[in-house]
Amino acid sequence: MNGTMEAGTATPAPTRAHARHVASDTDCDAFVRDIYEQYGPLLVRYAARLLDGDWHRAEDILQETAARAWKHAQQLSTRGEHIRPWLFTVARNLVIDHHRARQVRPLDLMPTEDLDTSRDGTESTITTCAVLEALGELNEQQRTVIRLMYYLECSGAQAAERLGIPPGTVKSRTFYAVRALRKALEKQGVLGV
Repeated sequence: MNGTMEAGTATPAPTRAHARHVASDTDCDAFVRDIYEQYGPLLVRYAARLLDGDWHRAEDILQETAARAWKHAQQLSTRGEHIRPWLFTVARNLVIDHHRARQVRPLDLMPTEDLDTSRDGTESTITTCAVLEALGELNEQQRTVIRLMYYLECSGAQAAERLGIPPGTVKSRTFYAVRALRKALEKQGVLGV
């Protein structure tokens, strides 16, 4: 990390790109390289924390932030001390945009071509019918949480976001829904007591 220690606080030293006026593409490339070196790990951790630990999406946020910084390299390079807040603001706004888009866009479903159809479906069909019948005995809240957690394979955080409830409540509802489903399957004789 480029920086000096004075009176117990770290102040980042200006990098090559911060110290000079950016006049060419080579300078812009060096500017972006400096951003990755100096702020990359910090921005990824920050974005991952805002994205509930989604490190892959956080890396995408870093790339988009760097691309936007590259587009504004000439304005940003002359204000070296203002680059860090600008980068973190852009990253935060990109995460907010991601969350908004997820609320509007439905979850991605698996294409039917990817389904494994090579197995004998008789036992699977019987099991599916038994589970569907048992699901019919659950209340709507229990069916919804089971659908999100097991059929759509949402994480607890994703299900909480979709339902508009805290993740702890999702865990609790999932526990009670699975317990009720197990009782319904035992009643049908599908599961042993």
